[in-house]
Amino acid sequence: MMRPSLSKTFPLLWVPSGYFTMALTSMTLTSVVAIMFKNLGMDNAQAAEYASCLLFIYTIKPLFAPIVEMYRTKKFFALWAQMAVGVGFAGAALIMVLPNYITFLMIAFLIISFFGATQDIAFDGVYVTSLSSKVQSLYCGVQSLSWNIGPIVASGGLVYLSGWLHTHSFHHDATVAGPEWIESWRIIFLIVGGITLVMAAWHSIVMPDGARSRNTGTSMRDAWHVLWDSFVTFFQKPGAWVMIAFAFLFRSSVGLLEKIGPFFMVDPVAKGGLGLSNELLGIVYGTVGLGAFLFGSLLGGIFVTRRGLQPFLLFLLSCAVNIPGVAFLLLSISQPHNLIIITASVAIEKFFFGFGSVGYMIYLMQQLAPGKYPTSHYAFGTALMALCMMVTGVISGHLQQMLGYVSYFTVVMLATIPSFLVTWFAPFNQDDAVRS
Repeated sequence: MMRPSLSKTFPLLWVPSGYFTMALTSMTLTSVVAIMFKNLGMDNAQAAEYASCLLFIYTIKPLFAPIVEMYRTKKFFALWAQMAVGVGFAGAALIMVLPNYITFLMIAFLIISFFGATQDIAFDGVYVTSLSSKVQSLYCGVQSLSWNIGPIVASGGLVYLSGWLHTHSFHHDATVAGPEWIESWRIIFLIVGGITLVMAAWHSIVMPDGARSRNTGTSMRDAWHVLWDSFVTFFQKPGAWVMIAFAFLFRSSVGLLEKIGPFFMVDPVAKGGLGLSNELLGIVYGTVGLGAFLFGSLLGGIFVTRRGLQPFLLFLLSCAVNIPGVAFLLLSISQPHNLIIITASVAIEKFFFGFGSVGYMIYLMQQLAPGKYPTSHYAFGTALMALCMMVTGVISGHLQQMLGYVSYFTVVMLATIPSFLVTWFAPFNQDDAVRS
């Protein structure tokens, strides 16, 4: 096994692959599964609601974060969680051959989401406790880039592959929703499971153990004490409530777009959509969208590293995340048939989202997480992000069906206002992190 010191010296061995795997799990459970539900015949409201409910476990992960703080090492939990996720997706593929499989499939997805959330807690803990604030800043672009490659691969590559398999391998009509899509989606889940298991094997070699937090206990009673103490110490931070509002609201407009954006792309023109197939949706998100996002994330990481995450800079990054969502509003008004216009609009939105999302993650790591229980406190922040994505996702489909796409995307732009406000007032308590 590789020496921990070598793993710490070369974070590029495990940071990109770790955050990619975390994001692939999360986005497969939410965005990709939402497209699958729509392919299987659900309407926008039902597909968005079912997929968003899978985020519930991610919202309560602070409740079991102290166990990760207390037992064994963070690496131990990360590896076992990744193996469970891989086996879980393979099991989901097998479940889809059963009659009335949706109920069993949702149960399997909820179990996978538990291990996915555990994977997030453990891996974030390794990152926060193994790297100094300066190194975290240096790798913030890589970390954000790697995390967001997961959604692009999932929403781009996997969705494209599902459409290609459906039409070319199984010779079904791509415009018809129904159980004929099961065959292609079973293969997709087997692929995701295989990737996750390979990543678990890689991380068993290259990932450091991660440091234990101070004052961790040795029993379940101690775990509940740690949980309570972690909550108490979190709310003792100056400006804790503003931090909570920031963690919850920063991505509110993104949450409203996450499910409905792809639905808008594939819905027929007669229903206000753009009429793309799964394959074209995958190309738009997985080629030009991916390149634009990668470029934006790298530039955002360089920008933050050189200047340090300061209050006004964080606000500029919030603008970069939120304002380009207007591209979907313009697309819904014009409904262009030109794929170049559609792709360019997505590329602009992805570029600025990549550029700005660096600020959110590094703020959680350097301002919200530091203290007595950095892993638990960081889990609080990411759980609030998941809660935002769950709440906005659950209501998004119903709201879109009630308003139509043009009015819905107008509401999305109005949802950027709370994000701007909480970012402007977000407290910066860790001066050393700002200076580094």
